[in-house]
Formats: sequence, C-alpha cells, structure tokens
Amino acid sequence: MITIGIDPHKSSLTAVALDPTGQHLGTRRVTVNAGAYKTLTAWAARWPQRRFAVEGAAGLGRGIAQLLAAAGEDVVDVPATLAARARLLDTGGARKSDSADAASVAHAAMRHKRLRTVVAEDHSTRLRLLSERRDDLASERVRVLNRLHVLLRDLIPGGAALDLTAEKAATLLRGVRPIGATDTCRRDLARDLLADLRRLDRQLHTNQAQTRQTLAETHSTITNVHGVAHILAGKILGHVGDITRFPTADHFASYTGTAPLEASSGERRRHRLNPTGNRQLNTAIHTIAVCQARDPGPGRVYYLRKISEGKTPAEARRALKRRLTNVLYRQLLKDQQKQPSATP
Repeated sequence: MITIGIDPHKSSLTAVALDPTGQHLGTRRVTVNAGAYKTLTAWAARWPQRRFAVEGAAGLGRGIAQLLAAAGEDVVDVPATLAARARLLDTGGARKSDSADAASVAHAAMRHKRLRTVVAEDHSTRLRLLSERRDDLASERVRVLNRLHVLLRDLIPGGAALDLTAEKAATLLRGVRPIGATDTCRRDLARDLLADLRRLDRQLHTNQAQTRQTLAETHSTITNVHGVAHILAGKILGHVGDITRFPTADHFASYTGTAPLEASSGERRRHRLNPTGNRQLNTAIHTIAVCQARDPGPGRVYYLRKISEGKTPAEARRALKRRLTNVLYRQLLKDQQKQPSATP
C-alpha cells in the first residue's frame, strides 16, 4: 500500500508518495484551482494500491480531502500537531519545507492506526455548521442586549428589567421623551439596537427551524435522552460525526473531556480534571448533567448517591457527566447501526 501525504495551502498543495518502508517514490506540487483534483489523481494513478493522508482535512485540506473521499479514495485526516511531531522524529530538527511536511504527513499516517477516515460531508456537517452559526448569533444577541441595557438605563429611571426582549424594549422606547440632544442620540441608537435585536431573533428562529429539519433527516433518537432537545442534539451530532471512529465509550469520553486524566507518580495514584477534549461537546454534556441532576429520574438518583458518598456538587456533576457520556455513546452507536446505508 502506497501512502500519499498531502500538505495543503491556500494556493497550492504538495503531495509525496512513500512505499511501506518509507522510501520516497515521488513528489508533486499542484496549484489549487478547478483542475487540482484531476492533476493530483492523474499523478497518483501509477499506484493503484494507494491511500491519501491529508493534513488538516477539516481545515485547509478540506477541499481536496472531500473530493478524494467522494471519488471513493481511501483518505485519512492527519492532525497538524501529529505531522509536526513526525517531522521532528524523522529529521531530528525543525527543518521545514512543503515536501518535508507532506512526507511527515505520510509517515504519521503509516505509523498511527487510529486516524479519522475522511468521509463525504453529510447531515453531521450541516448540523455542525448550523450549531456554530447559532453560537455566533447568540453571542451577538447578548452583546446587543447589553448595549441596549446601557442606553435604556440612561434614558429611563431604573433602567430595564434583566429579562429584556425586543417587545419590552420597544414598549419602553415608545415612552421615552428626550430632554436634550444627547438623550435624542441615545434614543436613536437604542432604536438601531432594537432593530438589530429583532433581526437576530428572526435569524435564531430560522436557524432553529433548519436544525430541526436537518435533525429529522438523520432519524436520530438522541432526543430521547432527558435534557437533550433539538438544538443540543444538533450540536452533539454535528461535533461527533461518525461515532464508530471511537472504538469504545472510554475513547469517546476522552474525546469529550469527561474522562479524568491520570496524574500518578511513583506509588501515588491520582487523577485530575480533564481540561482538554472537544469543549463544545463537553459543554453540551454539562448542560444535560445539570438538567438531569435537577429533575427527577435516574440522573438525579445517581447525582444524589454521589453526594451521599461525600462528593461535592461539582464532583458529583462530573461523575454524572462521565456516566452520561456512556449513555450518549450507546445511543449514537445504536442509531448508526440501524442506518448502515444512510446517505447524505
């Protein structure tokens, strides 16, 4: 099996082919344009038994990786950090070039057996895009609301309530009577912010409808888990993708950052909080844990049991998050096994 490592850039990509022993077989630099895919595959056609390894297949390498995967090629994603470590081990220094980077990508793919296989974009990609867009809109809405609160505080004695909405702000502004040019400016700016707030509310509503529709197309049953609504389900499915890339629930827990890290030394055995992993998934699981710890059900029973064992509320929640990770893993795996031939 020939491994072809690809080092992508915005305007070009460099491919290096290595045989199973790591022997260099060829190098090709391709300009990124409409014909880049055909040029690359025509060059690689001399090796029928081949596999492509793309650095950052979810970033700069997404375009060429998706074209190769859609054509049925065997493609794996090599993280940039892994490729950098492979280059350091191969060269013993920090010497760097596009061809050396591509060769390091190929070496990393040959040595690492658990790289993510690149597949054609599907529902999970759309859900991730929608989830990231919703996060951006929600952050912008908070910023607009904060600015609107400041202006209303200066225009109205006592300001506005914390649960401010577009309708409430509009009602308050209708009663404002400026007493000077400065207050008139404040009122006009508040009206502009009110228009922004209404626009963001409409966009969030549209985003929610799109997420619901895309989620329905996946036929996922993850919303059966208490605390997982459509928005949270979209975030989880969007960031997890193919659940079978995690061999066990423990691997999945490590990816989500809900599994504690061992920090043992000598005879001392201890674990510490895991600050790594996918923080978006970690946040989603935290939200589910908070809901289950609050509401009656198995989650609250487990949480209270941990409290009775002497754990603090934070420690009990972390234990519940770890347990919920197993539940989500089994549910996602069950859903995917029911649809082995799902199409985008």
